[in-house]
Amino acid sequence: MARKPTGPLAGIKIVELGGIGPGPFCCMLLSDLGADIIRIDRPSPSDGGAPVEARFDLLNRGRRSAAMDLKQPAAAAAVLRLVSQADAVIEGFRPGVAERLGLGPDDCHKVNPRLVYGRMTGLGQDGPLAQEPGHDINYIALTGVLHSVGKAGEAPSIPLNLAGDFGGGSLYLALGVVSAILESRMSGRGQVVDAAMVDGSASLMTLIYGLRAAGYWTDERGTNRLDSGAPWYNVYETKDGKHVGIGANETRFYRNAVKLLGLDVDKLPGQHERTGWPAMREQFAAAFRTRTRDEWAALAAGAEACITPILSMGEAPHCNHLQARKTFVEVDGVVQPAPAPRFSRTPGSIQRPPARPGEHTDEVLGDWGFSAQELAALRDAGAIR
Repeated sequence: MARKPTGPLAGIKIVELGGIGPGPFCCMLLSDLGADIIRIDRPSPSDGGAPVEARFDLLNRGRRSAAMDLKQPAAAAAVLRLVSQADAVIEGFRPGVAERLGLGPDDCHKVNPRLVYGRMTGLGQDGPLAQEPGHDINYIALTGVLHSVGKAGEAPSIPLNLAGDFGGGSLYLALGVVSAILESRMSGRGQVVDAAMVDGSASLMTLIYGLRAAGYWTDERGTNRLDSGAPWYNVYETKDGKHVGIGANETRFYRNAVKLLGLDVDKLPGQHERTGWPAMREQFAAAFRTRTRDEWAALAAGAEACITPILSMGEAPHCNHLQARKTFVEVDGVVQPAPAPRFSRTPGSIQRPPARPGEHTDEVLGDWGFSAQELAALRDAGAIR
């Protein structure tokens, strides 16, 4: 399956120097929005890649793959030839690696002064820790994110790898690359986008840092209004051992929720009276245990109480609301999230299933101007697979 790009980025050409995690997710997003992306993969799988069949490696969906040994000068020269035709390059190496391969920003801007060069790292291109290895958990540990997530009196909880890799990394890099491409088309000049997960995850905490500065947030986990401290913004077990989430922040939603629970709002502590939260939480918990999760979901439908069932990954694609919106799709037998956000005139799409490394080497290089003789020479030199 391969679809003609229809999204708002159709016509944008990007060279992706293949990696793992946030770089590929950024490129998946850009591909879903229509960009034509060539992924340059290593001839052999990199350490840390997904240990699954290619069609399940969803972060690689939408792009064609060319396998190149970038340590070979002929391969680096071939990549620079691709770069000369591209709007952007995206790489996720440690600082200095791209330069040592002859594919750093200066090398690329020599052949394409208008190029946007997107760089994805955990700690940034400079600073005392820039060369340190790490992963999502390490980066969100430095920015206050990890410390802030969890129950009172317990160790911090790991929010998957959403806040560092994908929220603080991929999304900020995607925004930066698209913004820089817009600017380049006006100025005729390219630039480097330094997307560091420490910067992005710190940015995601902007609201919370503001609340803390104003005295409305403390560093003690599980005592604040959005971190499970408030009874009306929390998770509760139901009669069947499943769970619901309640997010009744506003007064009218809070009152609706209390009424739905069969409680008397006048006999409860004040909604924002923190000293009364433990007692209120106990009453909420006891009430939620009187019905099953799905019974609460049915009862809450239309009640404007901000109460929803907590669905597993196996259940979510079958949610009637998500089915109506086609939030999940099936491609090559694999159920997966659909492209987001939605566009009224230029809808995004999944251009193709994830590719095996090197699956399109000859095809994609041929499309970008390499002759059969040049491909043969690159193969003989060990530059491509």
